[in-house]
Amino acid sequence: MKKIFVSTILIGMALDAHAQSSVTLYGRLDEALEYMTGVPANPNASGIAQGSTNRFRVMGGDWQGSYWGIKGAEDLGGGNRVLFHLESGFNITNGQGSSDGLFNRWAEIGVANDRYGTFMMGRQLFIANDVWDFDPFGQSFWSSASLVRGRNWPFSSNNISYQSPKFGGFDFAGQYSLSNATSFNGNGTTAQGREAGAHITYTSALFQVRAMYDEIRDPANGGFDNPFTASREYSAMVNLFLGQFKVQGSYQAIRTSGGTATAGVAPTSLDHEWGGVTWQATPAAALIAAVYHVNANKGAGNATLYTVGGSYNFSKRTMLNMQIATTRNSKSANFGLFPNNAGTTVSSDNPLTGHSQSGVYVGVQHLF
Repeated sequence: MKKIFVSTILIGMALDAHAQSSVTLYGRLDEALEYMTGVPANPNASGIAQGSTNRFRVMGGDWQGSYWGIKGAEDLGGGNRVLFHLESGFNITNGQGSSDGLFNRWAEIGVANDRYGTFMMGRQLFIANDVWDFDPFGQSFWSSASLVRGRNWPFSSNNISYQSPKFGGFDFAGQYSLSNATSFNGNGTTAQGREAGAHITYTSALFQVRAMYDEIRDPANGGFDNPFTASREYSAMVNLFLGQFKVQGSYQAIRTSGGTATAGVAPTSLDHEWGGVTWQATPAAALIAAVYHVNANKGAGNATLYTVGGSYNFSKRTMLNMQIATTRNSKSANFGLFPNNAGTTVSSDNPLTGHSQSGVYVGVQHLF
C-alpha cells in the first residue's frame, strides 16, 4: 500500500508539471523550380564574369527559408513564464544544414510576463528583420533584402532583447547585441561587432505604422564603414488595411561614417524604398505586386526591382506560391534578384554592371 501511495504522488507530480509546461516541435519546408536570366558567366582568369547566361534549377527557400525548431514554455504562475526557442535553418534541396551551427536562427531563453512583456537572451534574428511584415513579399528571396545585399535579414548572437505588450495600440521592441570583444564595439577578436536596435509600432483596424532604428558595427574595428554590412539604418513603414486589399510601403536611410567608397561596390549611403499591394481575392488565394528601389551614392548607381506573384493555400499548412521579378540597374550598378554580396565575379551571382536580371519560380511550402 505504501508503494502504491508513493507512486500515486509521483504520477500526480509528473502530471502537474506536464500541465504547466509545453514543448512544441514545428517547421517549414519550402521548395521551388526556378528559371533566371542575366546570370553571370564566362569568367576570366580573375573570376570576373565576361558574359551572361540563363539558368534553370531546383531552389529551396525562394518564398521563405526552410527550418525546423523547438519552442517551450513553463508556467510559473502569476502571469509569469520561462521560455526557450531553438531553430535551425537548412537547405531542403540537398538536406544540408547551415555552416553557422546547428541552431543558427534562434537559440534563446528568457522570461515573459503578461503585464510587463518578454525578455530573452541568446542568438536571434537581428531586429532589422522586423521589416518583414511591412514587405509585400514578406522577405522572400526577391524582395526587401535584395537591393541592400542582405542588410535587412542578418542573424545576431550575444543578444539581450525585449518585447512589450500592447498599450493603447502601441508596442515597443528593443535588442542589444554585445560584441564580446575586449573593445566594447569590436576590435577583430570576435566574429561580431556590437549591434543594437529598437522600434515602436502603432496598430489600429485601418492601419499600422512602425519607426525603427538599428545599427551594425564592423567586427574588425567597431565602426560603420560599409552600408551593406556595417551601418546605421533608419526605417519608416506603413500598412493600410482596406478590406480585401493591403497596401504597404517603407523608406530606409542607410548611412555609414568614415567609410571608404569604391564605385559600384561600397558606397557610404543608401536610400531604399518600396511599395506594394496584396489582394486577398479569396480566403485561399492572394495576388501581390510590388516595386523596390535603391539609390547609392559615390557613383554606385541605382536599381529597381519590379515583381508580381501570389499564393494559393490548399490547406492551413500547404501552399502553392510563385513570383516573377526583374531587377533593372543603372549603368554603374549590378544589383541582382538575390541579396548577394557586391562583386562582378561568377560566384557572386550578380548580373553584369549595368545589366538586368530576371526570373520566375513556382514552389510549394508546407508547415508542420
